[in-house]
Amino acid sequence: MTTEEYPGFATDMQAQFMALATQAEGTSVIVERIFENRFLHASEMMRMGAHISIEGHSATVRGQSALSGTWCRRRICGLSAGLVLAGLVASGETTIERVYHIDRGYEGIVEKLRGVGAAIERVHGTGS
Repeated sequence: MTTEEYPGFATDMQAQFMALATQAEGTSVIVERIFENRFLHASEMMRMGAHISIEGHSATVRGQSALSGTWCRRRICGLSAGLVLAGLVASGETTIERVYHIDRGYEGIVEKLRGVGAAIERVHGTGS
C-alpha cells in the first residue's frame, strides 16, 4: 500500500492499515509518500509485539503478531485511531492517553466501536 494524494490511498488511514497488517497473514509493505516521520505509531505497535521494520519511507509488517496491551500517548488523530484498533486486538488492557483530538476525525468512536462489540471505554482525567 502506498499513500498518495487524492484519489490515492489517504495517509490519514495508513496507521489503521498498519494495525490491520499486524493481524493479516504474510508480509505487508506500506510506503508513505505524503509526510515524513509518519510512522510514529509503529514504535508503539512494536512495543505491543508487532513485527515491523522501518526503512526510510517504507514499513514492512510481518503479520499475525500476537499483540499485548500497553500504555500509549498520541497527539495525532489518525495515529491514535490506528493504536485504538491495535489495542482492540491486543490481549490485556491498552491505555491510550491524550486522545481528545481523535474526536475531530472520529465522532463518537467509542460508541460506534461498542456498537460492533468492542470492549472500549473513555476515561476522563488528566490528558484524556
